[in-house]
Amino acid sequence: MAAVPPAPQSLRRPRPGSLDRPVNGRLYRGTWLLVGLPLLVLAFSVARPAALQPPNLPPAFDRTDARALAADLALRYPGRVPGTPAAGAAARWFAQQLTPYGYAIESEPFSATIPGQGRVHLLNLVVEKRGLSHKTIVVLAHRDDAGVGPGANDNASGTAALIELARAYAPTGGAAQLRLPYSLLFLSTDGGAYGGLGAAAFAAHSPQRQDVIAVIDLDAIAGTGQARLELAGDTARSPASGLVETVRAQIAAQTGTDPQRASALRQLVDFGFPFSAYEQAPFVARGIPAVTITTSPDRPPSGVGDGPGGLDGARLGQIGRATQNVVDALEQGIALPAGPSSYVYLGSRIVRGWAIEIVLVAALLPFLVAAVDLFARCRRRRIRISPALRSYRSRLGFWAWCGGLFALFALAGAWPGGTARPPLLTEVHWPATALAGLAILAAVGWLVARDRLYPRRPVAPEEILAGHAGALLALGVVALLVVATNPFALIFLLPSLHLWLWLPQVRGRAFALRAAVLVFGFAGPALLIWSFAARYGLGLEAPWYVAWLYSLRYAAAPGFLVGLAWAAAAAQLVALSAGRYAPYPTAAERPPRGPIRETIRQLVLARRRHGSEAARRALHG
Repeated sequence: MAAVPPAPQSLRRPRPGSLDRPVNGRLYRGTWLLVGLPLLVLAFSVARPAALQPPNLPPAFDRTDARALAADLALRYPGRVPGTPAAGAAARWFAQQLTPYGYAIESEPFSATIPGQGRVHLLNLVVEKRGLSHKTIVVLAHRDDAGVGPGANDNASGTAALIELARAYAPTGGAAQLRLPYSLLFLSTDGGAYGGLGAAAFAAHSPQRQDVIAVIDLDAIAGTGQARLELAGDTARSPASGLVETVRAQIAAQTGTDPQRASALRQLVDFGFPFSAYEQAPFVARGIPAVTITTSPDRPPSGVGDGPGGLDGARLGQIGRATQNVVDALEQGIALPAGPSSYVYLGSRIVRGWAIEIVLVAALLPFLVAAVDLFARCRRRRIRISPALRSYRSRLGFWAWCGGLFALFALAGAWPGGTARPPLLTEVHWPATALAGLAILAAVGWLVARDRLYPRRPVAPEEILAGHAGALLALGVVALLVVATNPFALIFLLPSLHLWLWLPQVRGRAFALRAAVLVFGFAGPALLIWSFAARYGLGLEAPWYVAWLYSLRYAAAPGFLVGLAWAAAAAQLVALSAGRYAPYPTAAERPPRGPIRETIRQLVLARRRHGSEAARRALHG
């Protein structure tokens, strides 16, 4: 029988560990088995929170009076923009509604910088019903609006409900002899439409802030939409699950349906990139249980048609009674059950945040093990990694230059400045002129940096593998920095880690496959941008809004720095995939002068040539 001829070299599958198959797939897949234990822990962390039960008391919230109050405020003082005469008149109107009931109205003035308006003086109004304990339950609503409509629902409805609730517990009248275990504080904030300025000022500076044990925020509660709960904080924390479940149960009892909450994916995004424009956020960030009740969508309407005729009195009454029942339940003197610092709602159950963090960190292990193994294989083959790491260092220097320019432009006032709170979603515009200047200076930085990055000679396959290994090691360091700052942010990083790990393995495959692996590695940052673009209706303005949050110092600076380090590694992998990568040149390959000195030399020579040409023309003229 004739011998079977050997397969052509081009059809043979590369040997594991060779330059064409450098990633140990068996080790990578086997490490995933270690993730099973964290998943088991995650399953056992699921719990069902219990709701506090209110006493069996007849409802005292009058929806007719509350609707009339909301209509009166909207008609008398439309356009209650902070710092305007209408805002001051609305504050006096609020005080006039409660003074006859025996309350002492306390004023807490503060100031804040609002983008496009400058430094503005604002005023919080505090109304307190003293209890047997100094511990305090806060019900709050903001008086102001964005100035584009009467603001009947947003937020005259919340202000009206706040007044009606305060009347129900007034020192005079039927509740005069009512002795409350906890003190009650009714807080009318200013600047709530501009990222919760009033709530942030109270949580940071008010004398009563140390005694607060729970906060209920009423924001646009007379809309026709379904009631919705906002839970996100300025940091990766959650309110106590007992408070959230109590609010949910009471709203469901009044309306017949459960209030809406963000999906599990959106809750994870909110942990990975903490953001909320509602007034529960600054309290949650400080570990104070706080929930916002609203009927408004994630992106509030423009407000032009937000007149008294659009108020849903039935919905206003339902949420008002539910809020009163929650307050009564909290006033039973039963402390809220201790809960984790963060959790994700899955229907009626919660998943502990620490268990999710363990799973996310465990999902790093296959990448880290495979990347270290790749580095070890390069070492065994005596493939030098240091030129690749120096190449990454040059790219990191360029991205650090871009980040420094962005911060410098912010200090110079090129971007709209303001207090470290989320700006209005309806006032987002690309600052085209300033961004063009930033792009020009960034291009100058690239011209300097590219002297060490563009290919001067053919690059050997071993050097290409070293380039991949160096970029993957840099991504591993970035991942560890994310774990040290906010493990939830790994949801934006894990796609790039686990997909780009295989770029060395597919570099000889079809272009479509290589491009797909590279492009899908950007799924994590794309998820963040898509969340802002779709959820908040920002569209193409979402990238700038996210960058603006860093400029305003609302988003944490470490995340910005880690993002620059990730971008440098991504740039190196893009250059490798495009065939434009070169290792850092040796001393013999480099020109006698460095990029900065050479650039200055060329500018000086160009100036001298220009001067000589001008002199020659003058001589012959």
